[in-house]
Order: sequence, then structure tokens, then C-alpha cells
Amino acid sequence: MKLDHFVLNIGEGYQKDVGTINAIRQAGFPYEPKWGKGTRGFKVSNLWIGSEYLEMVYIRRNDGGGWVPEWTQKYNEGHRGMICLMLDTEHMDDLYQSLSQKNIPVTAPKWLDFKWFFNLLTRRMPWRNCYLPFFQQVPLQIGFQEMKDQKSRDFMDQYMVPNSRDKGIHGVTKVAIQGPFTSGDFALLKTVFAAYIKEERERLLAFELPTKQVMEFAAEATYQVQIYTDSSKGRSVDIENVRVFC
Repeated sequence: MKLDHFVLNIGEGYQKDVGTINAIRQAGFPYEPKWGKGTRGFKVSNLWIGSEYLEMVYIRRNDGGGWVPEWTQKYNEGHRGMICLMLDTEHMDDLYQSLSQKNIPVTAPKWLDFKWFFNLLTRRMPWRNCYLPFFQQVPLQIGFQEMKDQKSRDFMDQYMVPNSRDKGIHGVTKVAIQGPFTSGDFALLKTVFAAYIKEERERLLAFELPTKQVMEFAAEATYQVQIYTDSSKGRSVDIENVRVFC
């Protein structure tokens, strides 16, 4: 299991405003907001950081045009910032069965489909996802993703350009999430990630994944996210409620 990507609800400016786009580039991240999947209802821009990335979504129409309904609803309600933390796994069925046996309401693994060309055609992506429920007071959920096979993974890697590894930034090492997490939220996290607990305090939980990447959850009044990379350039950029360090 590893950190894979971070789904963000963003305003249109992150895809069209020249100053905003240049601020991301000047921080050291190659960024081409026009590239990425989309339909008449949504547009995705990706910020590639080694094998991890930010998946930044602007909703063009209220119905989302095929985007995840729950995330579209949050967008329409005004939420901007990280909506989902996605983890990569190679054992989706085992994970789903294990969580279900612990009475955790995880969704069943499902292939990701997009409707396009006036909803006449369906495009199936080469991965399937399942999700934990949203946290009680934080508009965020954790998802799990499994690629169809190594061939599909290698194929998708070809599209992870332009990539910040060309600028000496090779991957994400830590994500630190602050927000009004409840005791119930912490209990859920401890159950799901019991094998990876690194640190536990009254208002903080940290987990170290097999890749040595760290996930940290801190109970604070305001929902904010910090994403750390393996770079030591001393720069950062803010994208909605997410600060990315390089």
C-alpha cells in the first residue's frame, strides 16, 4: 500500500488564470492545466510528482458530467480543497473483505467508467476503486485504487508528464491533514490502518506505510493539508486548502 494521488476540488482559476498557473510552476512543479481527462461537466488537471500526483477537478456543470456524484455534490455545496486521499493497493479484494468483516462501511470495488460524446459512449478506466465513508466533520474520504495489471500501470505511467522528477522532485513522502476529526474518526483510522500505526497521541495519529510514506491526522479546528515531497528546495505553493512543499 502506498500514497497514490490526492483529489482536489478547485476553482477555475487554477486551470485558466495565468498568474495562478505561473505560481505553481515557479514553485518548481511543471504544470500543464490543459492536459487531463474531462467531459462537458468536469475538467481534470494533474500535477505529477514522481509516481504520485494531485488530481485537480473543476466542475463545469452542476451534474458533474460523469464525475463522482458525492464529490460533485460537495463541490456544488462550496467545498474547495482536498476531497479524497487515494491509496494504491495490489490486494483490493482481500482489503475489501477484511474491512467488511470489521463492519467498516467500505464501498464494493468498482471499475471507473466515464460517459462521453453526449453520454452515448462509455470509457472504462484500467483501475477499480473502493472508498471509506466521509469523515464526520471533515469533507474528506479515503479511497483505495488497484490497477488492472502491470501492463495498464506501465501504460498510464506514459501519461504522467510533465513530471516534477525532471526538476529534481521525485515523489511525495508525507501528507499531514488537520481538521475537526472526532474520536470516531480516529477509531476508524486505527481500525483500518492498525498495522501501520507510527505515533498515537490524544489529538494526533500517524501511520507509516510500507513505502515509508507517512500519513498524519491531527485534530484541529480548521481543515488544512500539507503535502511534503523529497525535495529540499525550501519552496511551497498553495492550491485551495493544500500546501505542497518542495
